[in-house]
Amino acid sequence: MLPSGPALAEVATATVPGTGSPVILELGPGTGAFTGPIQRRLAGAGRHIAVELNPRFADQLAARHPTVDVAVADAAMLRQVLAQRDVGRVDVVVSGLPWAAFDEKLQRDVLSEVVAVLKPGGVFTTFAYVHARWAPPAQRLLRSLRSRFEEVVVSRTVWANVPPALVYFCRRPLPAVPPAVPRELAGNSG
Repeated sequence: MLPSGPALAEVATATVPGTGSPVILELGPGTGAFTGPIQRRLAGAGRHIAVELNPRFADQLAARHPTVDVAVADAAMLRQVLAQRDVGRVDVVVSGLPWAAFDEKLQRDVLSEVVAVLKPGGVFTTFAYVHARWAPPAQRLLRSLRSRFEEVVVSRTVWANVPPALVYFCRRPLPAVPPAVPRELAGNSG
C-alpha cells in the first residue's frame, strides 16, 4: 500500500481543533502523512503525541517534525504512554493504523485503549479502504466502533486517495460497561 495521500489526510485530520490548546494523539503515523496536516491545524498550539511501533519511522518522524512528541510504543499501551508524559486524557485521536491486518484481540485491545484515553467529548478518526470495506476485518472494526462510541459517521469516499478510502468519525466514547453479575452471585439483598 502507498502512504495515505493529502486528500485523505485532510479529511482524517479535520477534527483537530485550530484553536485552543488541544492534546492530539496520533496512532501509527508511519511516514507522517497525517502528521503534517495535524501540525498545520495546531499552528504551534496544543500538544501532539505520535505513537509509532517502528523505531526507524519514529526517528524519521521526530527529525522531520521536532515539535511532535514521538513515542516508540505499541498502540495497545496508550495509557502507559500518556502516563509517562503526565497526560491524562486527550481531545482527539487520529489513527493511521492498518486495522485490517489486526487480529480480533489486537483490534479490541487498541480500541479499548483509545476509548480509555479520550475525553468524554473526544473524537477518534480512522480510515478504511473502500475496496476492503466489506471484508470481515473491516466489518468487525465498524461493529467495534459502533459499540464503543455514541456516534460513528462515515465520510464520503475520498476518491483522490490511492486506493480510495473513507474516514470514520467516532464521537463521544461510551463508558466501559462491566460484565453483568449472575443473579445467583449477586447475593440476596432482601
